[in-house]
Amino acid sequence: MNKGKIGVQMMMLKGKAEELGVYETLRKVRELGYRSIEVSQIPMTEENVTELRRASLDFDIEIASLSAAVEPMVPGMPGEFLSTHFEKIVADCKTLDCGYLRIPMLPFTSMGDKAAVLEFVRQADSYAERLLPHGISLYYHNHHAEFQKFDGEYLLDIIKNHTKHLGFEMDVHWVQRGGENPVTFIQKYEGRIALIHLKDYRIGALNYDFSQGMDMQGIMNAFNNIVQFAEVGEGSLDISGIMNAGAASGAKYFLVEQDDVYGKDPFDCLETSANNLRKLGYGDWF
Repeated sequence: MNKGKIGVQMMMLKGKAEELGVYETLRKVRELGYRSIEVSQIPMTEENVTELRRASLDFDIEIASLSAAVEPMVPGMPGEFLSTHFEKIVADCKTLDCGYLRIPMLPFTSMGDKAAVLEFVRQADSYAERLLPHGISLYYHNHHAEFQKFDGEYLLDIIKNHTKHLGFEMDVHWVQRGGENPVTFIQKYEGRIALIHLKDYRIGALNYDFSQGMDMQGIMNAFNNIVQFAEVGEGSLDISGIMNAGAASGAKYFLVEQDDVYGKDPFDCLETSANNLRKLGYGDWF
């Protein structure tokens, strides 16, 4: 069986990076057994890029991928984008020996508008082609919004079918939340996937304070939002099936992520995920 590399999506450690610094945060990541990371929501300042490089070398951690949107998610949003900071983003990738760049999501202003999505797709594929001579591959990360249908076709399939150079970072939790089976969807995208976001899908308890009165709208809002992001192996997804399908479909990195840790320490959540993955037989993927 093909093997991938299990790593950490740094979004869930952005608070730790602010508290401890990037270097010490990655020291802890390595102590937990992870040897690759995806950088997201960590400001790519000169200091942070330097510390990422230093930690990568000192702790033998591979920088699997960096993050960059094509343009702001909403007008006026600050940040570095391919449309405004292309050379800086390329330079960061080269400094960190990183060959993968991922687009975090569709701009909010494009969601629900097929014409706007197709324009985004055109730009994204153009940047993907432009990055190739630099040794960088561009990938698109899905959420559940891409499972909206236009003329019977999923938005995610529209993105795939209108691009030649853009790859896909499949987020299995969001595929499930979008109503599809992550295993079969990964298989469907064979050859277009190099990155997978590994997070589980859990139904949590109803969180509503009934001492505040019987507000049926509030109760129903709470009831309709009991889906949670779970540590890998603590939810209902077929993790072994996902791992095996991903490896067979060409995925290289399986990045553990949990969008919300519900008050827990994210290092503890990462440890739980790692332990569960080892119990499932994927210890040699770390």
